[in-house]
Amino acid sequence: MSIEVANESGVEVDEQALVRVSRHVLDRLGVSPLAELSLLLVDVEQMEKLHVRWMGESGPTDVLAFPMDELDLRGSRGVGHGGPDDGADDTSPAVLGDVVLCPVVAERQAVDAGHPVMDELELLCTHGVLHLLGYDHGDAEEHAEMFGLQGELLASWREVRPTPG
Repeated sequence: MSIEVANESGVEVDEQALVRVSRHVLDRLGVSPLAELSLLLVDVEQMEKLHVRWMGESGPTDVLAFPMDELDLRGSRGVGHGGPDDGADDTSPAVLGDVVLCPVVAERQAVDAGHPVMDELELLCTHGVLHLLGYDHGDAEEHAEMFGLQGELLASWREVRPTPG
């Protein structure tokens, strides 16, 4: 699985932790090891520009997801493994897309929530990856499904993640 990180935020972040949580989420959801994912960390100004341009909303946000291959992988296991339902073969990696995170906004939210900044970034990264896989929270049913799965994935991640130090 190819997970690239570009940190243009000016904030020091444990990029490998973001790669590990992303890989955990993708593995747990059965996404092909040939899948490609990009994580981009940006500053507040860049995030605000993206938020206005793509969502039509002012101010910066915490996470944005930009899917590439129009994938909807909800409820599917073994995605991208060349199964009869996924439309892909094992030799063609799925380009999932880009998850854009703003560490400064994440830090503010972590303080408000009373947990470490890295926990917030892991939550936001997981949230963004789920969006790339076709999950959304536009209505109550979708919200319950996506946030329930997000909670399960983060709980399983916390059981296996390396402890700092």
